[in-house]
Amino acid sequence: MSDIIEVENLSFGYYTETILKDLSFKVKPGTFLAIAGPNGAGKTTLLNLICGLLRPEKGSIKIDGNTAESYSVRELAKKLAIVRQEFVPVFAFTVTEVVSMARTPYLGTFGFETLTDKKHVADALEMTDTAQFASRTLASLSGGERQRAFIARAIAQNTPILLLDEPTSFLDLKHQVGIYDLLKRMQREYGKTIVAVTHDINLTIQYADVTLLLGADDSYQHGKATDIFSSQQIEKTFGVKTFQGEVGKQRFFLPLGKFAKANQKINGNP
Repeated sequence: MSDIIEVENLSFGYYTETILKDLSFKVKPGTFLAIAGPNGAGKTTLLNLICGLLRPEKGSIKIDGNTAESYSVRELAKKLAIVRQEFVPVFAFTVTEVVSMARTPYLGTFGFETLTDKKHVADALEMTDTAQFASRTLASLSGGERQRAFIARAIAQNTPILLLDEPTSFLDLKHQVGIYDLLKRMQREYGKTIVAVTHDINLTIQYADVTLLLGADDSYQHGKATDIFSSQQIEKTFGVKTFQGEVGKQRFFLPLGKFAKANQKINGNP
């Protein structure tokens, strides 16, 4: 099976600061890839390179066998959709209007929606459980509802690749799990390739097939989350001690601050 994303010897920086250096990895179609790492490691920058917003200084990125820059904006929009970090919109667009915008790359010369476009929008609203507030404005929704609406827009774009930049930021535990359940469904039932930037190691371990861990020192690791994450590796990469435990066969990590009770006991303090 051919790789749907190929990153080879990728380097990129801002001004004199190198953010990504000699990064190489491949993603098979239908894979759930999580990109993790500390702030400033280049996670969002990497998404922007993959979606063509930025261009590599060195190396290459191929989407479905062709370099990202070889696609027109319209053609690349048929290959991948991106969901940015949650925000409150300024304009009073309804959920249906926002989701319908995803069909722009497919509109004909006169810009009229077809029955196919309308079906993709309706299906996306149904899949994300957003049809119930389709006529409401985005500004009137909760953070979790808005994020589902933006994911609905990405689904309506009908691309094989979904890119997401911290899709659960600002969401409570219920909505965090709900978003990841939805993404996993998109992967399993519809064969979507999911690439999600995340700070949540535990959700990464539960949902991702493969993890790309970026370090602040230009280092990186690529492989199964269970092979990459350990208390030692997390402390090295993020600079924080963790407690490692298991629920059944599922590993989890609890960060320990200086004044955390568990940390005090571990260090022999009362």
